[in-house]
Amino acid sequence: SEDGYFNSHFLRKPEERWKNREDHELYCAGHLMEAAVEYYKATGKDKFLKLMQDYADYIYKVFVIEDLAAFKTPGHEEIELALVKLYDVTENKKYLELSKYFIDTRGTIEEPYILEKYNHYNIQDHLPVRQQKTAEGHSVRASYLYSGMADIAVKYNDTELFEACKTIFSNIVNKRMYITGGTGSSHLGEAFTLDYDLPNSKGYAETCAAIALAFFAQRMLLLEKNSVYADTVERVMYNGMLSGISLDGKAFFYENPLEIQPVLNKRNVSTTFTERNPITQRKEVFSCSCCPPNVIRFIGAINGYIYSYEQDILFINQYISSEMLYENIQADMKTDFPSSGNVSIKTKNINQIAIRKPYWCTDVDIKVNGNDAIYTLEKGYMYLGLTETNNTIDIKMDMPVRLVRSNPKVHEDSKKTAVMRGPIVYCAEGIDNDFPLNQILFNEKCEYKVNKSNDLDADILKLRVKIPKESDELYTFKPFEYIDKELTLIPFYCFANRGETEMRVWL
Repeated sequence: SEDGYFNSHFLRKPEERWKNREDHELYCAGHLMEAAVEYYKATGKDKFLKLMQDYADYIYKVFVIEDLAAFKTPGHEEIELALVKLYDVTENKKYLELSKYFIDTRGTIEEPYILEKYNHYNIQDHLPVRQQKTAEGHSVRASYLYSGMADIAVKYNDTELFEACKTIFSNIVNKRMYITGGTGSSHLGEAFTLDYDLPNSKGYAETCAAIALAFFAQRMLLLEKNSVYADTVERVMYNGMLSGISLDGKAFFYENPLEIQPVLNKRNVSTTFTERNPITQRKEVFSCSCCPPNVIRFIGAINGYIYSYEQDILFINQYISSEMLYENIQADMKTDFPSSGNVSIKTKNINQIAIRKPYWCTDVDIKVNGNDAIYTLEKGYMYLGLTETNNTIDIKMDMPVRLVRSNPKVHEDSKKTAVMRGPIVYCAEGIDNDFPLNQILFNEKCEYKVNKSNDLDADILKLRVKIPKESDELYTFKPFEYIDKELTLIPFYCFANRGETEMRVWL
């Protein structure tokens, strides 16, 4: 409209603007602003960008100057980080101030709930943001908010806000995150619940939530060079985000459970009542299709996650074949990662480089121009000095199959084992294994083979395991007798691509 407003639904009903906090007006505005910024950066055309500047000016007027809205902060966060991106390309500080206004105001005054059955925790306004210690509520809303908080902490050098971000991030990755990088363990409110509450078959782990966590982690990496942030991006990238899309790119999961038991959908044989279980196959269309474009949004921006350059140090954050040119420095990375841990990087005009040592890697060998490299390890990064103008850095990271145990406080994973190779989390599907997947005993010495699957276009694992002999006794005093079996495992992101079948990550 002429005043700058830009939302087709409310252009039809202008009297309803800014009346209902749950209507996603500011959320949609944020996505439009981000789209305009990226379109401008890709094409140089600024018509869309100028429209979004008008929209941001109008929002500033309504919320900051005239205080006309029925609420003070978004019901669904997103515009906070979008306004920072708009500021970065326009240098109009009003947009940065508006983002800071939304963040600083959140939780400081009583505002309406977004829905009657949700409380202030669901929309992260239970406390002022600098006082929040745990990840709460709707997991996508939450990590979008935390991303905006990290942006503002960077722009304003706000140490108090940074410390709040660090505390919340630690709570997520140490107590409320799935091994796949998924977050939000309940479908009720699509929300974080309690520490260590990470159900598998009922787990929600929305695709958008994994992507939002990667956004948060990447911003934290700009605040503090600590590999835990890049490790988290990597965990999401190869597991909890990628599982959201089918291998042919045509269908999507909204939620990504770590266990699927199709039989549970048929267990109530004496009633027409049904229990809620995650769907077992991806869909091409959802009534709420936020995840598919978010996957595209994330993959389209993946180049920004590979390198960073600060204080004359080139940081290698992700291992992806790529070329980098910034002012007079250059880097060219070649790798088949994550199939192997072999990486070769050619550099020009770089005096110091910091290479991330992944959390799953126990042994690494680095050579510079054919000679063993001397490096110092600090917060998960290996720092090397480079004396030549042109250098070739060859990295070999060990990538064995590793058995993973969870904290005993995660009750559903008690005495269970997950399997990883490099950053890839693996799962077992019934279609590959002709025996039950709930009684597997792993050998103390992990014997395995890595094979390439043409059907899945992925590395699959074959492991020797033991399972109990089949018995018809419901209960017994006898100890189990075990037999040897070969267990086939596929990457978690490949599950549910070959029809409905049982699937488990924790075995």
